[in-house]
Amino acid sequence: MKKKPKFLRQTVHTYKRLKKRWRKPRGSTSKLRRHMKPKGLRPLIGYRKPEAVRYLHPSGLREVLVFNEKVLERIDTKKEAVKIGSSVGKRKRQGIIKKAEELKIKVLNP
Repeated sequence: MKKKPKFLRQTVHTYKRLKKRWRKPRGSTSKLRRHMKPKGLRPLIGYRKPEAVRYLHPSGLREVLVFNEKVLERIDTKKEAVKIGSSVGKRKRQGIIKKAEELKIKVLNP
């Protein structure tokens, strides 16, 4: 599979104040909006990943968001990994990590 290109905003190379993030071209005479090839590439549906690897963590496991220890018992260790919610406090987080180690579950953000 080819590497996905960097999609840049039109005329980003001309002005220093423009950030290097994608913005949809809206001008009526815009060459990029009219898909003229030398003007750059646009994000299209064809650049999507295959369905089998979509929404997977780089480790190849599916991420499961966890807020308490009870949910850990329902997790399949071969296919899923745990991501602890950002609103979980220090004490509860330590409990989740400890329980995950016992059940041999990978924690993506310990």
